[in-house]
Amino acid sequence: MSAAINLNKFRKAKARADKKARADANVVTHGLTKAQKENASAEKKKQARDLDGKKRK
Repeated sequence: MSAAINLNKFRKAKARADKKARADANVVTHGLTKAQKENASAEKKKQARDLDGKKRK
């Protein structure tokens, strides 16, 4: 006979795991500070500007 499983503990553990996975995903998308976002945006604009300047007309 198998061991008894406490379904309440299983449900709560699953909820915690789901919450942690969602938090990890949010860190990836929203984990930058405002200054880091501004720097990344400025760098992206600079790269686009430099590329446009090097295109042949």
